[in-house]
Amino acid sequence: MDADARKTLSADILSYARSLGFDRAGIAPGRPPTRYGAFTRWLAAGYHGEMAYLARRAAERGDPAALLPAAASLVMLAAGYHAAAPPPEWNSPRHGRIARYAWSADYHEVIKSRLYELDAFIRRRAGRSALGKACVDTAPLLERDFAAQAGLGFIGRNTCLIAPGLGSWTFLAALIIPEKLCSGHSPQLPALDLPAGGRRSAVATCGRCTRCLDACPTSAFVAPYVLDARRCISYLTIELGGPIPADLRPLMGNWVFGCDVCQEVCPYNRRPAAAGRPWLVAAPSSAAPRLADLLALDEEGFQRRFRGTAVLRAKRRGLLRNACVAAGNSRDPILTPALAVLLADPEPLVRGHAAWALGQIGGEAALRALDQARSSETDPWVRQGLVMAAANAAA
Repeated sequence: MDADARKTLSADILSYARSLGFDRAGIAPGRPPTRYGAFTRWLAAGYHGEMAYLARRAAERGDPAALLPAAASLVMLAAGYHAAAPPPEWNSPRHGRIARYAWSADYHEVIKSRLYELDAFIRRRAGRSALGKACVDTAPLLERDFAAQAGLGFIGRNTCLIAPGLGSWTFLAALIIPEKLCSGHSPQLPALDLPAGGRRSAVATCGRCTRCLDACPTSAFVAPYVLDARRCISYLTIELGGPIPADLRPLMGNWVFGCDVCQEVCPYNRRPAAAGRPWLVAAPSSAAPRLADLLALDEEGFQRRFRGTAVLRAKRRGLLRNACVAAGNSRDPILTPALAVLLADPEPLVRGHAAWALGQIGGEAALRALDQARSSETDPWVRQGLVMAAANAAA
């Protein structure tokens, strides 16, 4: 393919990607990511916590050829998912908070289907029969690194990719292909003025702004651009499989799935473009479920309520664990009966966190429920939690 043909194909690919509904499209060369060294140092520090899959496939993240041996280019894509403001219940302690990206259908499948369409378009134009590699979040690929290389935006201090004019409310995706294309990107919206940086710049940055670092409820940022996932509410409510550390529970507020705090305070997210495509339409009604309803979910009810959404990733045991923490933080006695029922739940993880929540709420009803549960509890960890919760409830 000569230079002119490559340039034309590259432009047509970006145009077709935008026609599929992506807000940003860019092309990066199929070379090792520039921030791979920082990623391996992050792993060595243990900041990935229980996300063993990151370490297990770390070497693959160092070269796109590990995913597609003939990798020559990466078509990087961003789709904004910002929705309308959350409902009034968002701030009610009787309701849980679900991160914005989970207000719509699970993005993995709806985005991957469009990557397949894009690959089919490229194969027709290039005369290729072999498939490209479609990556949406689950592949061992440093998407943010390649997205920055492709000109979609820059990596902010909160470790999110920030696209000026679009913000950080974005899903990232990649299509790895064997065609050697021209690096570049589709037209970008202008950079926004930074309240902490002063002047407008052709190259967007965080300036001197540290709002995300200062606002994190659990102090999960050990340094700018470095996140200790073990303290991140998103990790605690989704990736962590076991008990949430007791010292972090009071800091989690009413988040039951994910966390948006470091994005909510970002100046680039003041006026982001709302998602206008039907396949990513968000339903704010999903944003703040009643804690009493979550605490009452059995497995069938959990599957029925969250089918087709990213919330399924937490599993019932994880979501109820999170809802118990939010209930404890509410200190609302109206939730005591629902928590008392969970002291007999089949899952020790749920029983232990229900006990903690009752200890936070306190009162005679909570104490009675804890004492009754202790007489029949056989799990040592839960039993210890019941004792500690009863002492806390009586204090």
